[in-house]
Amino acid sequence: MTKMANTMMAAAAVALVAISGAAYAQRDPAYAAARAAGEVGEQPDGYLGVVGGGAASLRALVSNINIQRKAAYTQKATSSGATVEQMAFTSGCNLIAQTQPGEKYKAPDGSWKTRGAGAPDRDSRCI
Repeated sequence: MTKMANTMMAAAAVALVAISGAAYAQRDPAYAAARAAGEVGEQPDGYLGVVGGGAASLRALVSNINIQRKAAYTQKATSSGATVEQMAFTSGCNLIAQTQPGEKYKAPDGSWKTRGAGAPDRDSRCI
């Protein structure tokens, strides 16, 4: 029963992060533009990544978003009994699954891919 409760808490955390990310994107046109241009993408570890070098301002934007994500993962991990890394990984699986065609994500082999019409290539541990 504890495993099921942890899974449910992880799903709730993912929903919170996904909602937070969508709300952030609507408030920050620089983030939305970078995502649309393929300059940033979702990573399996639950954090946003810069595709290529990226300008200092873009790296700072991504760092700020990742700080917010880590805070959300930490809060949910504390309340669910999971680790921050478990929460981040579960979120990463789901955030990659939620990418739209044309958006970037990091594949399990570490390469950046552009989402096509089909499902993204995710870690085999993603459910």
